[in-house]
Amino acid sequence: MFWFQLLIIMILIYFGARKGDVFMGLLGGVGVAMFVFIFNVQPSAPPIDVMLIILAVVLAASALQSSGGLQFLVHIAEKMLKKSPKNITIIAPVISWLFTFLSGTGHVVYSLLPIMNELAIDNKIRPERPISNSIIASQQAITCSPVSAATAAMIGFMAPLGVGLGTILAIAIPATLLGVLTSAILTIRKGKELADDPEYLRRLAEGLIVKPEAQQAESKKASKGAKASVAIFLLGVLLIVIMGMFTELRPSWGQGEETVILSMPYTIEMIMLVCATLIIIFGRPVIETILNGPIFRAGALAMVCAFGLAWMSSTFINGQTDFIQEHVTSIVHGHPWTLAVIMFIVAALTTSQGATTLIMVPIAIALDLPPYIIIGAWMAVNANYFLPVASQCLAAISFDTAGTTKIGRFVLNHSFMIPGLINTLISVTVATLIGSALI
Repeated sequence: MFWFQLLIIMILIYFGARKGDVFMGLLGGVGVAMFVFIFNVQPSAPPIDVMLIILAVVLAASALQSSGGLQFLVHIAEKMLKKSPKNITIIAPVISWLFTFLSGTGHVVYSLLPIMNELAIDNKIRPERPISNSIIASQQAITCSPVSAATAAMIGFMAPLGVGLGTILAIAIPATLLGVLTSAILTIRKGKELADDPEYLRRLAEGLIVKPEAQQAESKKASKGAKASVAIFLLGVLLIVIMGMFTELRPSWGQGEETVILSMPYTIEMIMLVCATLIIIFGRPVIETILNGPIFRAGALAMVCAFGLAWMSSTFINGQTDFIQEHVTSIVHGHPWTLAVIMFIVAALTTSQGATTLIMVPIAIALDLPPYIIIGAWMAVNANYFLPVASQCLAAISFDTAGTTKIGRFVLNHSFMIPGLINTLISVTVATLIGSALI
């Protein structure tokens, strides 16, 4: 039944990718209905936090665009990269890694995607290169961020083994960062050049993409409102990073063990909604254009896809948890080196580092595997790119207006596969080697 249901998911993703656009998200909903009504699987909760984070960030980014702030911000970024503009393929992933490391959530990358896209097109760079690497980088940092849910769970599991946060970070930070840099360098020429890409040329000919020259002209005439909107937006991103770093700055309720701290999803949602409001007040955009712009449409599409596809994936894995735990345990007991492979498979199905950590790490500890093997294999939980149903992947595809970031005809030949596999292989290998020396 496990393999049969997995085949159903692959078939739905295949046809959804071929039809494209909102149809993929709708087919995810069909998958949930099939699991519930045909296989009697209890449905998981829809990914509400993910959807609301996308909505809040997209509202702020769309308001920024409508006020002229996005064009102004792109112009500033372009000036910084003017001497070697192709370095965006390396710089953008590093920035994405850093933001996730500081905030504890990969969803912060949503606020950077429109900027990466516009800057890449403006400099005649294939957007797929910086965007796909940045998406992977934002997920790699989850396993080295001291404020992420996955790392928090890992800290609790490893403490009885005498492995603290400092050791985990000393292993995970260089391992993930080296993976990000290696992937960016190796994929710096990935795909056709933008000027030769048929999909980009089609969209450009049909007027679906504003020509770089026009963008530059608009950005040089930036108004005070546009500059104010940029300042507000960047301040919001900075606040998210600071709130992620310093938990004590977030409100809390209760005392002792019952203390509840404001979660990062709620923090991001509130800050971005406030930013959107302030941009409207001080940036003075034509308010009707906020919901009609390309950024909002891309975000709405990402929400629909996350609603259907992520819900389908989590419902499937919840119904097969017993099967996974039973068979994973027997395999790893005889072959400890397979732990990374199995973590990768489970993470690809759950599209969640936190869920995979909670399922797999206790099993690895129960099998009495060395801590460095467990931490090294833990790097493989960043596998939500393998089946391109994660909200980050879907958002990246939507934000790439040139159409270079995409899901291939055979589903698995998508834009994130090569950067993702490079990151996974490098991170697992380096973490295992460092861990064997430190522990």
